[in-house]
Amino acid sequence: MRGFVKGEKRDFDGAISDFNQAISLSPKYSSAYYGRGIAKDGKGDLLGASADLTQTIVMDPTNAHPYRTLGDINCELSNWDAAIEQYTHAIELDPKFSAAYAGRGRAYEHQKGWQGAIADFNQAIEHNRTNFALVFERGFLKYEADNLDGAIADYSKVIDSNPTYAMAYLGRGAAKGQKADWDGAIADYSKAIELSPTSSAAYDNRGAAKQEKSDLEGALDDFNQAVKINPTNAIAYLSRGIAKKKKADLDGAIGDFSKAIELNPKYVKAYGNRGSAEIKKGNLDSAVADFSEVIELNPTDSKAYNDRGWAKFQKNDLDGAIADATQAIQLNPTNGYAYGTRGWARYGQGDVAGAVEDCKRAIELYGTNTVTVPYDEGLIDFINGDYEKAAVAWEKVVQHDVTLKRELQPWIEKAKTKLQNNKP
Repeated sequence: MRGFVKGEKRDFDGAISDFNQAISLSPKYSSAYYGRGIAKDGKGDLLGASADLTQTIVMDPTNAHPYRTLGDINCELSNWDAAIEQYTHAIELDPKFSAAYAGRGRAYEHQKGWQGAIADFNQAIEHNRTNFALVFERGFLKYEADNLDGAIADYSKVIDSNPTYAMAYLGRGAAKGQKADWDGAIADYSKAIELSPTSSAAYDNRGAAKQEKSDLEGALDDFNQAVKINPTNAIAYLSRGIAKKKKADLDGAIGDFSKAIELNPKYVKAYGNRGSAEIKKGNLDSAVADFSEVIELNPTDSKAYNDRGWAKFQKNDLDGAIADATQAIQLNPTNGYAYGTRGWARYGQGDVAGAVEDCKRAIELYGTNTVTVPYDEGLIDFINGDYEKAAVAWEKVVQHDVTLKRELQPWIEKAKTKLQNNKP
């Protein structure tokens, strides 16, 4: 039919005109209603498309295709439950309908029903074995479901079928990164960049992998390139800011985090990282404001409550610090940092026993952290009168992270003064 040909060529008005004529000549011609519905969908007339597709079903209730298209329309409208219902009707009528399985899988994906989505893509692939785009999508679903080996296997299948598909290397690199296979991730991201030199995401991801390998200069080079390619890539600004913060370039880090927030005003990670950098700069009011924004956007974020509590502690708002740290512990009882914050604040209020109890619990939860363990051990040593040991512990912290010198140097000096005063 000429209307279908016009629709395939995206001449939707011409297609609708032809289908109108067909319907006027044969009002019970279900295929004409179906074709007109597809053309209306192509024009964005979702209401008109739905009406025509529903009429098609009335005339031909055993036809799976209008159900599938209604499912697609409901996906466009974010009506995921309705979409799933329509795709299920299509599958019941045609159990080998690959596109219907894929559509239902995507609807499950939007509901974060990863296992249901993967099961549907398994069926979609079973009934359309040559469509490696479906395998690529399944790889993403497996990645989201933390089935990293499965994701890598699917991306590898796509690469085997099409070695020039940059997105498959990008996806496989991400899965390898989640497995801490940084060399493998970097190799895949490099291949993605070779195939697609203007991929901002590939540079950003490779930079993040380099950063995990402590190659900060290489990471910064990649983040710079990511931002150059796409100046609106908020994730790349965040990544570069984190690298700058690790290099103690706090002003540069704050600038990048601020740019990320400008591009995405609800970017929780950017507010949190900027707040962390502001603390290290001593901009405590700004830090409190940033962590408050994180809490506003995510009220169950234990880390944000603790971070705000730590900023309040440094402002000498000890009650506020204890309240925030306690809330952080309630949200996550294994948040060692929150016990540490509360311990320091309790010491500030003269609650020595509470301070020692909290710091000991913090150290238990920290494990072998080379910064936080000696940070809180130093306070316990200070409380116990072992000022030399306290000063050594805190100096060790500063050696590991020079950006902590501002907040720890006064304590180091205090310990050394007490040590000197105690000498006979």
